Amino acid sequence: MVDILHRIGIKASVDKVYTALTTREGLSSWWTDSTQGENKVGGVLKFCFSAAGVEIGGFDMKVLELHPAKRVLWQVVEGPDDWIGTKVSFDLKQNGDHAIVIFKHLGWTEPTEFMHHCSTKWAMYTMSLKALVETGKGAPNPTDVHISGDGPD
Repeated sequence: MVDILHRIGIKASVDKVYTALTTREGLSSWWTDSTQGENKVGGVLKFCFSAAGVEIGGFDMKVLELHPAKRVLWQVVEGPDDWIGTKVSFDLKQNGDHAIVIFKHLGWTEPTEFMHHCSTKWAMYTMSLKALVETGKGAPNPTDVHISGDGPD
């Protein structure tokens, strides 16, 4: 198994970051503006992505853990085959005036080209989370930077 791992410091409280990770308003302001579902343990969140006004895919995440100001854990239950069964976690800790986010997308079966793409996109989206929390404006899909060069993302 291989994993996508990122660490980011956000000049804010862990409470503020946790809110951005656990509310539809927050999620739609840094990851994708098409976010639906219930963000409670056992609930399913649905994230849809688009480019040039056309839907290009999405993911359904089952919420496995919610520990206020400490941890969010999801498991992918619908989406691309490479994502099914993988887990996405956000671990939070306060370090002075910064919230430290340890991001993990765990359980990839192999480091495919799609995984490389997703790693870059996750880095961009964690920077979008940082921008949202620090400035009030993130860069969620479809306003995110497109990186494929050979596809609509």
